[in-house]
Amino acid sequence: SMSAAEDAEWLQWVTKQFENIAGEDKEISLEEFKAALQVKESFFAERFFVLFDVDGSGTISLEELLKALSLLVRGNEIDKLRFLFQVYDVDGCCCVPAPSLSTHGVPWAPAGSGSIDPDELHVVLSWCLQESAITLPEERLRDLTLALFEAADKDHSGSITFEELQEELEAFPEVMENLTISAASWLKPPAPVERSHWPRYLTQAYWHNHRAQLTFLGGYTTLNMLLFSLAALQHAALGAWLMVARGCGQCLNFNCALLAVLMLRRCLTWLRATSMAKFLPLDQHVVFHQLVGYVVLVLGALHTGAHIANFSRLAEQDGHHKLTEYLLSPHPEVGGLAGTASQTGLALQGLLATMLAFSSPCIRRSGHFEVFYWTHLSYISIWTLLILHGPHFWKWFVVPGCLFTLEKGLGLALRGAQSMHIIEVNLLPSKVTHLVIERPQSFHYKPGDYIYLNIPAIATYEWHPFTISSAPEQQETLWLHIRSLGQWTNKLYEYFQQLESPRPELKPLSRSLRERRCQHWAQVGTDGAQLLGSLAISHPCQCYIDGPYGTPTRRIFTSEHAVLIGAGIGITPFASILQSIMYRYRQRKQSCPSCHYSWCDELQDEDMTLRKVDFIWINRDQKHFEWFISLLTKLEMEQAELEPGGQFLEMHMYMTSALSKNDMKAIGLQMALDLLAAKEQKDSITGLRTRTQPGRPDWNKVFGKVAEEKRGKVQVFFCGSPALAKVIREHCERFGFRFFKENF
Repeated sequence: SMSAAEDAEWLQWVTKQFENIAGEDKEISLEEFKAALQVKESFFAERFFVLFDVDGSGTISLEELLKALSLLVRGNEIDKLRFLFQVYDVDGCCCVPAPSLSTHGVPWAPAGSGSIDPDELHVVLSWCLQESAITLPEERLRDLTLALFEAADKDHSGSITFEELQEELEAFPEVMENLTISAASWLKPPAPVERSHWPRYLTQAYWHNHRAQLTFLGGYTTLNMLLFSLAALQHAALGAWLMVARGCGQCLNFNCALLAVLMLRRCLTWLRATSMAKFLPLDQHVVFHQLVGYVVLVLGALHTGAHIANFSRLAEQDGHHKLTEYLLSPHPEVGGLAGTASQTGLALQGLLATMLAFSSPCIRRSGHFEVFYWTHLSYISIWTLLILHGPHFWKWFVVPGCLFTLEKGLGLALRGAQSMHIIEVNLLPSKVTHLVIERPQSFHYKPGDYIYLNIPAIATYEWHPFTISSAPEQQETLWLHIRSLGQWTNKLYEYFQQLESPRPELKPLSRSLRERRCQHWAQVGTDGAQLLGSLAISHPCQCYIDGPYGTPTRRIFTSEHAVLIGAGIGITPFASILQSIMYRYRQRKQSCPSCHYSWCDELQDEDMTLRKVDFIWINRDQKHFEWFISLLTKLEMEQAELEPGGQFLEMHMYMTSALSKNDMKAIGLQMALDLLAAKEQKDSITGLRTRTQPGRPDWNKVFGKVAEEKRGKVQVFFCGSPALAKVIREHCERFGFRFFKENF
């Protein structure tokens, strides 16, 4: 119950929101109501509107809104349940006449038949499916209707009464307590934001989870300050401007060499296998590369500005030379090869600014990756100009430069040896291209590794990074799942989409093979035609691969309790890892030769110390699950075979477009899905044994359950959007879990 102060605050909030929603007539029309509720389909908006509009005037007044909301927001379970019952009691039409006030003051006392028959339930569940963006065959909808109706119709009378619905929902007390209409921000005031006494960046958990990055950043900053100070002091006699210029110049020597070190992918992959991986922020090497790039641009601007100020001073003192002569003409006293330091410096500043401008996320993610790619190749010109510009840069660059040249040379040599062929292509929903590549015997990689791919038929010179989605134990082929997000990936999808093209190298899969591929979708109640296209390639399409390169996911096998979280196509690295985990788990399984009793060997090897794996896959809608459902089904079957009833690998599926059980527009559907899943041991949405949960995960509950299991030190591995990564990282810090993010 609310206090008097809370009650007054709530009343003020609803009144204010009413004024924002209502028109000049101070009444809420049906269209305004729909917009405020943010309801996708009109069915539920119309049902709610009729129940709110007590006097049947066709509009909702402030008094009617307050009366209705007071029951929904602050009412007891019976009040909420009565409203839910009225929503479902449609009497075979979309709207019922406005109910009159009951003797108890409840504005939605039973009207019409006062009971829910199977046809009414079927209508409501069909609208529930649309509201949650779930597509199921008509037969599956009838199964859901029947499952819910049989469970609720306790007396087998052929209809569900209010009392029967109440009895059925008593099994879900937490649902009834929180039952509301979602996405209506005007229902109640926003909850106050909990603020910690200390800023997040000063908490012990934050420093513990970022110790490698913070140590590296601290060392990097200290070294730059030391280099600047020493160089500036050495030139103190030459004036303040030259002190700044020389200090920045020395820092530029170090930073321009460090830029190369941070992109030595083969060296970094090798370091991941050493003890140094615990102390170096190898997972953030791209982020630090970007940071150092910004530092170089700032230092370059300060260095150039200080020299220009010094040249201006010299021009005033000298009187024989103008500032433009110092900048545009070679002068031996200026420095550089043949006195060209000014000219090479200006050229460097222009190249650096261009490279930085075309490296911005808006360029790379807007379908213009090739602009980023080609402008970034100017690093060759930059390093050449730096050697000509600065007399001491070569000393800083000799070791990183040799390693960089060696890596590039090795990459070019291996690319010739790693010429491969695409032997099969599957076009999946949401424009995902599944490439099956013939794997040479000499190509070795670890789960979660990524490669750079070049397909000359798509673009001759472009190389793009993709995570390998097949397990290393899969000897014959290499799998890549590529989502169409940019120009190159869209071109790839369109290239293979042309099934009826006269190109000789492409042909559709045979009818029988295609039918076998689609059989799985039919079994799980999904239209098999959604597997958009499968191509067998009679004349294999040539491709080149550079790699493999390591990622933070290599740490998964040496964890004790690993939590793998993939959002959308972010499942790709975990697809390979889950297959490899189950392969190693199968190898570790022991059995008694006499009685055939089997158990899991607790003496874990160095390669895999895992005791428990939680896999969480979050998708926006139903069709995205089709990317890896067959793989997850196989993993479930393997676990059931190896450890009946065991929970070594526990899966959690979330569909964010589906409304939660607490929502009146979804409670019936979610109850029906639960009942049918329990009956058939199969989820109606994916076909997995694991039930797909609606909405977004409640990370406090998810991580709280993980912490309670006490299966060892917990490490969380995430691949997905940066916004979700930030949320999960903060929860990991709260629970004391280590957090690792896959960077593309």
